[in-house]
Amino acid sequence: MPAPGETSDVASLEMVLMGMGNPLLDIAAVVDEDFLDRYGVKLNNAILAEEKHIPMYKELAELPGVKFIAGGATQNAIRVAQWMLQVPGATSYMGCIGKDEFGQEMIKACAADGVNVHYMEDEEHPTGTCAVLVSGGERSLIANLSAANCYKSKHLLEPENWFVAEKAKFYYIAGFFLTVSPETVIILAKHALEKKKTFMMNLAAPFICEFFTKPLLEALFYCDYIFGNETEASTFARVQGWETEDLEEIAVKMSQLPLAEGKKERVVVITHGGEPTLVAHGGKVTLHPVKPIAKSDIIDTNGAGDSFVGGFLSQLVQGKGIEDCIKAANHAANVVIQHSSCTYPPKPSFVDC
Repeated sequence: MPAPGETSDVASLEMVLMGMGNPLLDIAAVVDEDFLDRYGVKLNNAILAEEKHIPMYKELAELPGVKFIAGGATQNAIRVAQWMLQVPGATSYMGCIGKDEFGQEMIKACAADGVNVHYMEDEEHPTGTCAVLVSGGERSLIANLSAANCYKSKHLLEPENWFVAEKAKFYYIAGFFLTVSPETVIILAKHALEKKKTFMMNLAAPFICEFFTKPLLEALFYCDYIFGNETEASTFARVQGWETEDLEEIAVKMSQLPLAEGKKERVVVITHGGEPTLVAHGGKVTLHPVKPIAKSDIIDTNGAGDSFVGGFLSQLVQGKGIEDCIKAANHAANVVIQHSSCTYPPKPSFVDC
């Protein structure tokens, strides 16, 4: 792990950050309460689609103002990190898409963003989609993984893809990928351990903490950094039987979970909406204020957490310290929530970019 304050030149940033996850084409639109009620959807939640949700995608796609955007939690974070870095090819991403029109659109979109994509293409399933339901500035995500659910570890191990993995020095994976290919996560985690690289994960959603506990704990064993929000952290603590609702205590406990031999320490970063972000490591917690934003300026909170991570990673890969990483994370999230879905201006205004 680079020491805080150790900067990197452009050449050293080539393919420095790699993400793996579920690439989804976001279908984003503003909906009313009737729409939410008909499909039994709660705001500020992220779930996998059930049979009852399938008709929703067609209905959503036909709504006025609908937008189609390359999405998926990890892909969003990688795109934002790439945007903040402004160094073409600094980031790479892998996942599974369908061999269809939506898949080709996703390839074009990520290439335009400067991300080096190495998708596995599945001929039997369509590209995965994610309904992004926006109401009153809040959002809910319902993912229909489809082809994204078909990723196989053999793709990672193919020479042209493993080259990308070997080139990277930092790896980031959202917990959603544990529902698809936990064996791939562990292959990459063990590689990071062996080569003394930085491995990071996001708790992603309460249902990951609750129903995919075993693969999550197996992956966290290798994690140098864990990201999550207050709801995910609280759910994780409850599932682990920790008798506390104090976020600071939870963050410290999470940082002190068993860690693979050879790793120095684990850093846990917990966001809490407009409340200060908690960072735990070395048995202590520091609080980092969030830049306030008027509710009237918030367009869409979709991608806020992903963009926070993307901003954080953009500085971490350059050897910056926690303060700088959090500053960039807050900037990225602040910008993205003032745009529809996980989108942003052509260039960031962050002073340290």
